[in-house]
Amino acid sequence: MNTIFRKSMLSVAGLAFAGGVFAGPIAAHAANPVDATPVAVAVQSAAPKPQGEQSRITLNDEQTANVKAIIAATKKAGLPERAAVISIATSLQESKLENLGHLGDKNDHDSLGLFQQRPTSGWGTPEQITDPAYSTTAFLKGLRQVDGWQDMALTDAAQTVQVSAYPDAYAQWEQQATDLVAQHWNS
Repeated sequence: MNTIFRKSMLSVAGLAFAGGVFAGPIAAHAANPVDATPVAVAVQSAAPKPQGEQSRITLNDEQTANVKAIIAATKKAGLPERAAVISIATSLQESKLENLGHLGDKNDHDSLGLFQQRPTSGWGTPEQITDPAYSTTAFLKGLRQVDGWQDMALTDAAQTVQVSAYPDAYAQWEQQATDLVAQHWNS
């Protein structure tokens, strides 16, 4: 949903609420009472349901430490749990939560770290990109620049930041990422 439409809808809802607050007491005393039939209002959940078939892997200690590093960086950036879910799902797709160095012939260009970020694309130096806190902060900086990321499908938000050749692949990790954030956010 684009920002202008969302703001317009919120403005209309605000006016309707204000009208009800101020007109309500007056209407209650009117000679002809107002029809007070409730109106259904559609409310979108803050966290959309996972899309498509979901994948899951068993994490080792290093991968779990990387989950905790992503969550810590998200909290430090002052972002909500949804940002951590998007970040972890992205890292699950890009590296299976492993902080990857140069993979030789198997490497996708010069991609490194948890998010397979590229020094030649401006994500940082190889040393920075392979630091989980730095790479997460860089990913989150990109996410913040995506208008409406909070309400987007996870795969759309991740793809807008990552610009992957496989834009729909992030969706398969949403449930595991959500579970990991629920497990570690308050630990």
